[in-house]
Amino acid sequence: MDDRIEKLAELLTNHSVSIKKGDYVHLQYGLVAKPLALAIYRRILLKGAVPVVDVIVADFERVFYENASDEVLSSEPLTAKVLTTVDCSIRIYAPENTRDLMHIDSTKIAARRKVTFPFKEEILKKRNWVLFYYPTLAMAQDADMSLEAFENFVFDACLIDWDLEEKRQEVLKQILDKGSKVRIVGEDTDISFSIEGRESIKCFGKRNMPDGEVFIAPVEDTTQGFIRYSFPTIYAGQEVDDIRLVFKDGKVVEASASKGEKLLKELIALDAGSCMLGEFGIGTNEQIKRGVRQILFDEKIGFSIHLALGMAYKEGNGQNESALHWDMIKSLKQNGAIYIDDLCIQKNGEWLIDL
Repeated sequence: MDDRIEKLAELLTNHSVSIKKGDYVHLQYGLVAKPLALAIYRRILLKGAVPVVDVIVADFERVFYENASDEVLSSEPLTAKVLTTVDCSIRIYAPENTRDLMHIDSTKIAARRKVTFPFKEEILKKRNWVLFYYPTLAMAQDADMSLEAFENFVFDACLIDWDLEEKRQEVLKQILDKGSKVRIVGEDTDISFSIEGRESIKCFGKRNMPDGEVFIAPVEDTTQGFIRYSFPTIYAGQEVDDIRLVFKDGKVVEASASKGEKLLKELIALDAGSCMLGEFGIGTNEQIKRGVRQILFDEKIGFSIHLALGMAYKEGNGQNESALHWDMIKSLKQNGAIYIDDLCIQKNGEWLIDL
């Protein structure tokens, strides 16, 4: 076994989540990730905790959406309900086909996510969970990389000094927490919003792995301006690329994309909060240097920002409510800058503050 698997299992069970004797630990994994799942399973047992195992099998989600009636789509998700009762959760996704839902009617997926959203909110509140994407051939192909190169990319982004990363992020957090206005400029981009009264959140491996961002919730009705994103983003197996949004008084008033524009507009209209920003994040993981068509990785790219349409996380006093939470990423390495009030903290791929 690759010794990095053991190191990652140790990281996930001793840093990312806190497992105590007698805890019920939900372990969800895709079949391809069995080596990592076994290493984690062993550690759960050695800690005197009780593993609750849930295996993700390819094709089942697609078959569900192809065949489920409206009544089934709106039924209570018992698996998600069970997850609100466990003490902690480790989820290892290992997609064998990242386009499996590509031809599913997006309104079906949106309808189901409205039903599951309240349970996901309860899970988020528990705070003792982590999500990891195991490197698979499908993900490597999406990233235009060999499987070996993608594995190296993933492990390099995860196996870093997370204590040091937390200290770096604390500097950025202090600036955001004291700030009142954000302005982001770049290619075809000039957008601003208030963060007054909001608290930023450091992300150093406690929720996602890999991790590496500091995020804050914009004040809902303050976003003004326009932004063109740098990377394609995948939603329910469908790629949306070259997204350009225009905001007025907090809401998207114009939206376009060179690919997937219909889906983009449908999701912006999903509910009352889906046309507003729920998150502004700054990527700090400098081991992630390029996009790989996976939001979990792309939103952490060093010298990038992401703005999520929809739900704001309640920690940090976020207020926006929506069944949607969709991160879109922009690189600021060329002709880009971030201003917090009158302070330029990053410009053209360089920090102007001491991280």
